[in-house]
Amino acid sequence: MGKIYCICGKSSSGKDTVYKRLLADEELKLNQLVTYTTRPIREGEVNGREYFFIDEAKALELHEEGKIVESRAYNTVFGIWKYMTVDDGDMELDKKSYIVIGTLESYVQIRNYFGKDKVVPVMIDVDDGERLERALKRERQQASPKYDEMCRRFLADSADFSEEKVKSAGIDKVFVNDNLEDCISKVREYVLSMEA
Repeated sequence: MGKIYCICGKSSSGKDTVYKRLLADEELKLNQLVTYTTRPIREGEVNGREYFFIDEAKALELHEEGKIVESRAYNTVFGIWKYMTVDDGDMELDKKSYIVIGTLESYVQIRNYFGKDKVVPVMIDVDDGERLERALKRERQQASPKYDEMCRRFLADSADFSEEKVKSAGIDKVFVNDNLEDCISKVREYVLSMEA
């Protein structure tokens, strides 16, 4: 039986890098679970790789069809952006394991939908000062940097990933990303132990 490994963490914690490395690891044989969003595509992103980029009409259609596993809406400085996991019929959880990037809230909803025995949280954490430096560096690389949105996300993470919420979600294992290679190695060993 397969599992869904939900990579969670605050913005700029390194979860995207951890995710990509685990997905590329041939021994792990993890399959990508691509989520959906109504936010604009960023420079360097590809539709269907990072997200399926959809409009409000498509989001409403998926909701009406009962295909949404979980969804979140964020009131950004650019308007409301929605993120969602969709049960589009492509998953074979009885045969394969998947990996997805999400928030604490999305992990809880995915776990509630598929079952605690099938969904495994992988919480990535890093010092807030380091996160802020990484976020600023990433934003500077954009054609049109959105510093105000970067700051909003950074501050929102303090509430979204509070100790109380992490504990309430039942997450007791956290991988500290103060050394990327070490963090990836520890997460990899954890996934291998869960797959055994």
